[in-house]
Amino acid sequence: MISSFEAALSALSIHRVGNKLLDEFYVLSDNPIAIKDELLGKLLMQYFLSPFEKVNEVYRFMHSSELTLNELFHFCTEVFDNPNRFHEVSEQITKYLFDQTNHPKIKAGELYIALFKDVQIEGDLLDAIGIFKSENKETYLKVYPDTGGFNLEYEPDGININKLDKGCLIFNTEKEDGYKVLVVDQTNRNNEAVYWKDDFLKLKIRNDSFNQTSNTLSIYKNFVSEKLDDQFELTKADKIDLLNKSIKYFKENETFDLDEFGDEVLGNPQAIESFKTYKQQYETDHETEIGDTFDISGAAVKKQSRVYKSVLKLDKNFHIYIHGNKDLIEKGFDDEKTMNYYKVYFKEEN
Repeated sequence: MISSFEAALSALSIHRVGNKLLDEFYVLSDNPIAIKDELLGKLLMQYFLSPFEKVNEVYRFMHSSELTLNELFHFCTEVFDNPNRFHEVSEQITKYLFDQTNHPKIKAGELYIALFKDVQIEGDLLDAIGIFKSENKETYLKVYPDTGGFNLEYEPDGININKLDKGCLIFNTEKEDGYKVLVVDQTNRNNEAVYWKDDFLKLKIRNDSFNQTSNTLSIYKNFVSEKLDDQFELTKADKIDLLNKSIKYFKENETFDLDEFGDEVLGNPQAIESFKTYKQQYETDHETEIGDTFDISGAAVKKQSRVYKSVLKLDKNFHIYIHGNKDLIEKGFDDEKTMNYYKVYFKEEN
């Protein structure tokens, strides 16, 4: 999503945040960090920015009543409007994150707050605020020349610059909509993870073509996997075929059209209406609107394709990969062996 080729790190403050439920506290630095070593600066840029190069989802700050009441929106606006207050605001951000550590599994760690110039997102070079947290430490070996050969040392609490635990980038654009925000959370993916994106940042996803494409494919996958059984008798091969048809539609078209999709992929009036109802219910439950037509995002299709299963698993003996014509596979039952079977037609072996 981003490019950091022209980016520069203009300010950096480092603090530490503990878990208040475990009687840990926060520690604030008196001053920002002066980066004088050129190599260290490059390593920090790699650590902070490289995880966002493949992030596609763009979020925005939100609040249930008034956007300006979102704490992070307020803090970022202060920095963008007056960069001289950067370190002071970084302390306020640290205290606020500390207040959100309301789960016993949230780990203590260093909090890095950075100000960047000329980070490219969606073709624009913009100032950005970065907030990053390192929670996991690793032990590193250091080999160095010594008399007659080599010797070893180790660093027990090192940080792997290729593994950013948590981070977000807030770009100084589209302020009235809640800025553009990218987010990374590699450590906690269960209930305790909500404190970073939901409790601390308070984000909502931007409803762009990537999000609409991704949501529609996800809704359709759940519809085929969970809902269609209520109305139709479908084999797993039938379901795989329906999923394959949907991916094919999204790969071959530049624009999604709900009616066209229903006719080409589902092909059954009752199933089409059921899918439309299922989609509408999702929109109501998640308070988001997905258009009946939108531009298809190739990046979203590629991402969703990874979770679309085309494998038919038969006991522990066989896996059948179904990629094409479903009519070339038939299901039956053998009375003599009292077992199900599939008959597969093909012209030649490869």
